[in-house]
Amino acid sequence: MSEIIIEKLLEQRDFYLSTLKQLDFQRAMEPTDDEIKEIERLQNTTVEQLKKIEQEIAFLSSQNP
Repeated sequence: MSEIIIEKLLEQRDFYLSTLKQLDFQRAMEPTDDEIKEIERLQNTTVEQLKKIEQEIAFLSSQNP
């Protein structure tokens, strides 16, 4: 059962990593100051979500040898 949960978490992690790539690309497209602030806010939120997922994956992995 935990393998399925870990697999779903890995999918979420991949989604967030893809989101970060897209945000980096948007930042390279000469955004306005307001757009830069929004991109930075989204990047911070995404990184926080990634940290939570990584912690959960590590916890579940340690529970399932």
